[in-house]
Amino acid sequence: MPEIRQLKTSDENFWQQLDAVLAWEQSTDSGVVSVVNNILADVKKRGDAALLEYTQKFDRVEVTTAAQLELSKEDLQKALDSINPEHREALELAAKRVRAYAQHQKMESWSYTEADGTVLGQKITPMDRAGLYVPGGKAAYPSSVLMNAIPAKVAEVPELIMVVPTPGGETNDLVLAAAAISGVDRVFTVGGAQAVAALAYGTATIPKVDIITGPGNSYVATAKRMVYGVVGIDMIAGPSEILVVCDGKTDPDWIAMDLFSQAEHDEEAQSILVSPDADFLDAVKASIEKLLLEMPRKEIIETSLKNRAAFVLAENMEEAIKVANHIAPEHLELSMDDAEQWAQKIRHAGAIFMGRYTAEALGDYCAGPNHVLPTSGTARFSSPLGVYDFQKRSSLIGCSAQGASDLGQCAATLAHGEGLVAHARSAEYRIKK
Repeated sequence: MPEIRQLKTSDENFWQQLDAVLAWEQSTDSGVVSVVNNILADVKKRGDAALLEYTQKFDRVEVTTAAQLELSKEDLQKALDSINPEHREALELAAKRVRAYAQHQKMESWSYTEADGTVLGQKITPMDRAGLYVPGGKAAYPSSVLMNAIPAKVAEVPELIMVVPTPGGETNDLVLAAAAISGVDRVFTVGGAQAVAALAYGTATIPKVDIITGPGNSYVATAKRMVYGVVGIDMIAGPSEILVVCDGKTDPDWIAMDLFSQAEHDEEAQSILVSPDADFLDAVKASIEKLLLEMPRKEIIETSLKNRAAFVLAENMEEAIKVANHIAPEHLELSMDDAEQWAQKIRHAGAIFMGRYTAEALGDYCAGPNHVLPTSGTARFSSPLGVYDFQKRSSLIGCSAQGASDLGQCAATLAHGEGLVAHARSAEYRIKK
């Protein structure tokens, strides 16, 4: 049984203790930065030739032309037809639900006309091309394909490019099936920082995109950070997190397994439980001790709980909600009576799971909302991946002659005040004499 930190909101230095538990800084290895920087520069300069070399070196795949890196639509359909019917049905149901939710997120253009005939508004357009990075090998996540690709297609992005490494030439049929279901337009079997570089800068074979989304290892994450500004990215993600706020009336086995569901991701994942019921916290500890023995990823869970987990005894539910808002978690479970009412008091969270029956795992796969969520407290200022990330807003301004005259005086006055004479005269030329 891992030793889990115990905190009490009544302690004088509680908030400092909590911040110490939450502290996590992504230490980017200087060696990783150097390698990624060289790869980005090389692909930018040599394009497909560099891609082929890195694919042979890192993925042990012998390819002689860049065209061999692309999978056909027939390859994707073949993968879809070959998977277990139960898996196909689950993927299609999840895709249907993610698509239905995403439809509600679409932003629409709008405008209004002022009394003098001036038209003001906002025009919404999709990005021309989006890039989706998908991990390969053992870390194969078809759910991530759905969550990243479907919002882009709902946003009406004309072309969606997916890159996925195939170590040793081995493809993952579930990932390719998810690409077929999601409507991915082109798939290239290339990964790592070199794939990010190809998407960001473009090569003769892989077209340049406007935004890159999707998870990856430290090399991929570093590459995405370094090309930001050349292209957009979804976010810089930290370790997975779950915060459970429980009134003490939920089955402790359920809560223990909910905490495991994030801890099993990796050793740096964070699981926190907050409750005003001390006996319940003890009951969950007993459940953890009992259930941990049967977990296939027992060592990872144990390390995660030991290093980053915490149990917090709150004075009451109001105090528990205060703790939740301070943490601003990626995933927040409100396992309590009247969860929807309590949710109204939450100001910062990536996704809020309301009620005892709403396991966070449902959100990971098939509930509908996106599972790409802000981590490490960034829910204070950022939001889940959605259709709006693949859409752009352009302001619309159309002045009538009268509007130009009226606004021109205001603009000229302000421009003169800033010492920008050309600005002022540009506006003044249109003022009615």
